[in-house]
Amino acid sequence: IGTVSAQSKVWDLEQCIDTALVNNKNLKINKNNIQINEELNKEAWANYLPKVNFNTDYKYYIEQPTQLVPMSMMGGPEDKFKEVQMGVPHNFTANVQLGMPIYNSQISGAVEKTKIASEIARLQYKKTEEQLYYEISNLYYNALVMEQQINFIDSNLVNTERLHKNMQLLHSQLMVKGTDVDKIALQISQLKTQRDVVKGKHIQVINALKFSMGISPEEPFSIKPEIPYQNGAEYMLTSTLDMQLIDTQNKLLNSEVLSLKKSRLPSVSLFGSYGLLGYGYDKKPNEFFDFYNMGVAGIQLSVPLFNGTVTQRKIKQKNLEIENNKIQRDLINEQNAMQIENARNTKFTASQSIDNTTKQIELSKKVYNQTMLQQKEGTASLTDVLMADNSLREAQQSYLTALVDYLKADLEIKKLTGNILNN
Repeated sequence: IGTVSAQSKVWDLEQCIDTALVNNKNLKINKNNIQINEELNKEAWANYLPKVNFNTDYKYYIEQPTQLVPMSMMGGPEDKFKEVQMGVPHNFTANVQLGMPIYNSQISGAVEKTKIASEIARLQYKKTEEQLYYEISNLYYNALVMEQQINFIDSNLVNTERLHKNMQLLHSQLMVKGTDVDKIALQISQLKTQRDVVKGKHIQVINALKFSMGISPEEPFSIKPEIPYQNGAEYMLTSTLDMQLIDTQNKLLNSEVLSLKKSRLPSVSLFGSYGLLGYGYDKKPNEFFDFYNMGVAGIQLSVPLFNGTVTQRKIKQKNLEIENNKIQRDLINEQNAMQIENARNTKFTASQSIDNTTKQIELSKKVYNQTMLQQKEGTASLTDVLMADNSLREAQQSYLTALVDYLKADLEIKKLTGNILNN
């Protein structure tokens, strides 16, 4: 029962997209990128918390460092110095140090930048999701059109094989030449070859669709034969993800400029340390190793005075990047407007072509059937039949071309107007 159900499952476009949203690996990567940026934001906030370190070291002086002491301290002459070695050979320190920023412009700037970066990561995820919608829909439409093309070829093959039998019968009665029978046999061979080529391409498209959906290539798969042709569908222009990304990147650049300007402000932090100092002497008869408590607390102010105009140069660079961002925004706006207009024209033309070629197919079928009947009655030649058959095929091909143009233009308009995720 399970095998029969799997083989009989038919997928519509919505099911294909829903499955891709769950399984697609690019989406999973972008989802992880969102979490990475959220953790980076938390990391930036964590810099405001106190930092506590434990430090310890032990030193044994084989020879004590020499210091110069003014001889005047001991009643000697001025401007004369005496070499003195002070201290004990064993030195030990252990302390716990605490530091906490009160105000630091770099930390606040990092918090703001990582917050905006998280927003960009979410937009990138939506962008990948939109691209997935576009790819799945495009592959699905291609598969639908190829199936329709295979149906046309099968229908034409049935008609041509029927004509071939009639021609064989007439040839056996010496009413037509053998070359006429061969012409029809050649058409049958060409149709079969064409069907094999289209079926091969159809398999490739289905495999690409499965890959984008994240399902196994061996899984039985078929799609609903209904072609989603809705003449006259229009979409309201909304803010596209490309524009939202540009605007968010502009926010990030302005945040970086503000952070650079604030880097000239003083930084204030608290610090403290508490621990032990150990001194030892290992010569008889005064061996000892004593420990003494040590504690210190304070506040530190750091004021940047001059860094060689590095900050000024960075600010100028960022201002130029902001200007490029604005130019790129205008460029995307103009490009989108042009592409939307072109896609709408293509869609309108394709819609008219679909209506016209649909009528042409029906008329070509009628002409073909009448010509076949006349051929049986001897009032139409084989050339008339072949011309009627060729007209039918041209109408079918024109219909498929118009259908592809319409579906792709409709999909493009959805994407360019920011409606692809809503439709």
